Amino acid sequence: MQSSNNTIFGRRTIPQLTFAAGISLVVVFSLVPAVGVLALSFTDIRALPFLPVNWVGLDNYFTFFSSAQLGYNLHALANTFVFAIAVTVLQNGIALFVALLLNQRLRGRNFARAVVFMPTILGVTVIGLIFTLIFNPSGGPAAAVWSWFGSSSAFFGDPKLAMTLVIAVQVWSGLGVAVVIYLAGLQAIPQDLYEVASIDGATSWQRTRNVTLPLLAPSITANTLLSVIGSLQSYQLIYVLTGPINPATQVLSLAIFTQGFGGAQGGAALSQGYAAAISMVQFVIVMIASLLTLS
Repeated sequence: MQSSNNTIFGRRTIPQLTFAAGISLVVVFSLVPAVGVLALSFTDIRALPFLPVNWVGLDNYFTFFSSAQLGYNLHALANTFVFAIAVTVLQNGIALFVALLLNQRLRGRNFARAVVFMPTILGVTVIGLIFTLIFNPSGGPAAAVWSWFGSSSAFFGDPKLAMTLVIAVQVWSGLGVAVVIYLAGLQAIPQDLYEVASIDGATSWQRTRNVTLPLLAPSITANTLLSVIGSLQSYQLIYVLTGPINPATQVLSLAIFTQGFGGAQGGAALSQGYAAAISMVQFVIVMIASLLTLS
């Protein structure tokens, strides 16, 4: 029976119990697996069954920074930073521009919002299949357009073009969520501020610079943080579009997947322990990038 001070089960209130349940889910599904990965990074666990698991200490980390692996890992890390920076800048810039347009009282803006958000509901495999067909060098629409100029391309198979195309697809696939976040921020800005700015003679650009952007700062921070974390950890779309071993698009998260589950990379034997060590290196990188974004 609920008491007069709105408590149940003794002194625990409903909000406290709800918070405790949420924290429990985070611990079970996030913290415990993270600690497990950290522990595995100090072992030589492999995919083969019935093999003994030995404690190897820092050997996996020494392997990551060894001369035999360092070149491959630095290349993957460089691709990771190029991919993350390009996706973050382009996705947020385009999303903000689109959100400003869709925040206007235009005919059909609800339909336009639905079209912009549509890629978000598509699965990674579906998106990958769509763009694989579009950029099929043998007979896709992109190859047909390319032929109009008397040229041809391997597209995702071209080392000079593959990363650019993957970045474009990643930006397109994540644009909907970013636009929604910006639209929510724009609609929370009081219209009175725009009216006062207009009375003071502010132009459209001045209203955007002095009213919209400062008040949209929380949305910009949220979108930037999501883009940075998501792109640093992304590998699924790259895997579908260019495969697991394309040097032009090899990123650190894809190296983790292929090392642990999809085959040896960079001369190292298949090992979940080594993959866990790379995961911890990536965790540190993502944590530093997140703190820099929030600072």
